[in-house]
Amino acid sequence: MNIGSRLHELRAAKGFSQGDVEKRTGLLRCYLSRVENGHTVPNLETLEKLAGALDVKLYQLFFEGEGKPQPAGPRDAGKLGPEERGLFENFNNLDKKDRKFVVAMVRKMAKGNRTASRAT
Repeated sequence: MNIGSRLHELRAAKGFSQGDVEKRTGLLRCYLSRVENGHTVPNLETLEKLAGALDVKLYQLFFEGEGKPQPAGPRDAGKLGPEERGLFENFNNLDKKDRKFVVAMVRKMAKGNRTASRAT
């Protein structure tokens, strides 16, 4: 994805000129041109200013679909079996104190497994 092209697309869709965005952000028009033409990549703080000036949420600078993007699941979630998915779902339903207890218990169990495997 080219962030400059996306910013240009959003700016044009709103009917804003680079001068309009300059007034709303304080960023120089020549800087905006360099970003839109792919010569400069803005940092996060600048992207937040640009999103505000274009009246869009920050994620919309990166997401081109309709509605909101789907949240990412756990890594390799597609490879999990029903038991593992159920474990994640149940873990998410625990309160903070119970989560901490389960994490401590799993760490202790894993440490015991490592110690036992070294002894053999």
